Amino acid sequence: MARKRAHRGPRRGPRRGEKRRSLVTGTLRVVRPGLAEVQTPEGTFAVARRGVREGMNGDEVQVSLVPMHGRAGERVAYVQAVLQRAHQTFLGIYGTADPLGVVSPLDARMVHDFFVLPEDHSARRLGVGESDVVVARILEYPTRASAGVVTLDRRVGSSTELDLNMEAVLASHDIATQFPEGALREASEVVANVDEALRTDANREDLRSVCCVTIDPADARDFDDAVGARRVGRGFEVDVHIADVTQYVPWGGSLDLEARARTCSVYLADRVVPMLPERLCNDVCSLRPDEDRLAMSVRLVLDERGNVADGSVCTSAIRSRARLSYDEVDRLLDGGPADDLACGDDVREQVATMLALLDEVAQLRLARRAERGAIDFATVESKVVLDEAGDPVDVVVRRRTRATSLVEEAMLMANEFVAGLLAERDVPCAYRVHEPPAPDDLAACVPVLRELGVVDAGTAERIATGDAHAIRQALEGCEGTDGAFLANALLLRAQRKAVYAPHNEGHYALGARAYCHFTSPIRRYPDVLVHRALKWLAQGGAPTTEQRETQRLLPQICRSCSERERVADAASRTSSQIKAAELFSHRLGERYSGIVVGCERFGLFVMLDDMGVEGLVSVRTLGDEWFSYDADRMTLTGASTGRTWRLGQRVAVAVADVDIPKGRIDFSLLGAR
Repeated sequence: MARKRAHRGPRRGPRRGEKRRSLVTGTLRVVRPGLAEVQTPEGTFAVARRGVREGMNGDEVQVSLVPMHGRAGERVAYVQAVLQRAHQTFLGIYGTADPLGVVSPLDARMVHDFFVLPEDHSARRLGVGESDVVVARILEYPTRASAGVVTLDRRVGSSTELDLNMEAVLASHDIATQFPEGALREASEVVANVDEALRTDANREDLRSVCCVTIDPADARDFDDAVGARRVGRGFEVDVHIADVTQYVPWGGSLDLEARARTCSVYLADRVVPMLPERLCNDVCSLRPDEDRLAMSVRLVLDERGNVADGSVCTSAIRSRARLSYDEVDRLLDGGPADDLACGDDVREQVATMLALLDEVAQLRLARRAERGAIDFATVESKVVLDEAGDPVDVVVRRRTRATSLVEEAMLMANEFVAGLLAERDVPCAYRVHEPPAPDDLAACVPVLRELGVVDAGTAERIATGDAHAIRQALEGCEGTDGAFLANALLLRAQRKAVYAPHNEGHYALGARAYCHFTSPIRRYPDVLVHRALKWLAQGGAPTTEQRETQRLLPQICRSCSERERVADAASRTSSQIKAAELFSHRLGERYSGIVVGCERFGLFVMLDDMGVEGLVSVRTLGDEWFSYDADRMTLTGASTGRTWRLGQRVAVAVADVDIPKGRIDFSLLGAR
């Protein structure tokens, strides 16, 4: 087999058809085979077709930027050299092609071939057989003229033992599943030591006698927040206790560096890939009932209308009285008996009273947020229910309830209060920033909203200027009508994405002058940074080596957290789509009613009623005519019949086909209403 060096210097001249250009350094991002971009200091550029060359996702590369034919001012990139490889190992399926071994990457973005040479006995040493899943280490990277060479580091399991579709999701989104030895060793040495922490930290408050509970989904395993409340005069006191992760994860240690690299936990349909080892997230840092735990506590004072009048933040020690599920809290709030609560008899009535107070506070807070223009978009979140073997058996839709609102409003209050404290003192940390929509994007929504009849001329003008109250008014005005989905989709599409940033810039959708994530340090690294900033502030705010280093790295960390959050969301969504396709592979031909939720040149996306599952009705099945696509109004119109398809239309469909690895469900149209 011919061998070539994986790393070659830049060529002396451009390839045929390319103009000579100076080289720019950037990071290569492969979205899928045939679609890639490179992020450079000059901006982000699409990579030309076949312009990836020897590059692989995540590599630091040198590219030439060439004017795009027919598009003035636009440039595309061609990879000219790989400066640093992002990946040394990958997950793949082992096979043989005598005398060679072959490893096919599970990451669909890796389109290169990789071989194990005849003199390499790693497969025999590890007991690897045909179709086993392995971790392969790259010895020689593939070039345009030769395949890659690998050796095998580890056998993961057989293809019958593992869900290969889920493994492919992990591989394709660069999600690490194994913790390094240093992080595991640090985690194994962690003990709660609540009494010791109280003895050595004079500022830590002992709140173990104060009633609080955790409220989570029934299948939750890590409990990083607990809530409590009391009535004070005509107002309220609300406590939000958050696991004190930074007590056990010091800056710069192995645990911290690994959490910083992962940035967040990833929730797939069949598993959770945690940010921190299980020893911390499911044990020492989990606020389990009737166990002493260290926490960061926000204690808020509210007036009778639900306005936050005062508050404080402290390190604390707490003891949760109960681990409650949303379902049992909802049953209680809907008039069920307190005897159904999973807590001790001695605190049952106290807990029931506290939950009623928190529910009252939540309703007040919803009203106060509405007054200041907070925008609540109507979204549907579906969850595929799996059996013990990991096979899908049903799909349920998660809806907002009084119990979920109770927790959500408490967390929003705590996050906003903490961000206000830090912003007031101009403390750099990972703020959660949501910028107002671009005026042009909002203006594009106005003609459709006028067409739907949900806004008048005055409201339309206010929407175009970014008035959050007007947007909320439009959404409320069409609630329950056929145009509700389209209005939500248009206005949501006009919004910018929320990101993490080193400085406070406010949160548009929440109507908050300052906002951050403080309430989930077990599963989000920005929350860890916020906890450290609060502790640093409580200790006087004097410059320290750690604080200076954090501030230096903060812009990079915020960018990484924002990027990995999007990746985690994409992986979660893809895994759910795969399990839904797997479920519907047993329902071919079955009929359902649904609503058009997406409109593209290639067809309609339909979401099934009461399930939240989406599938595609291909434009080829809509009729034997040409369909024109209106991107502004998100419609498809038949050239011959004039029939128009738009968001919000109700339809009847049948399950026509599925592609499980791609998580795709195809519907055939039965009729429209």
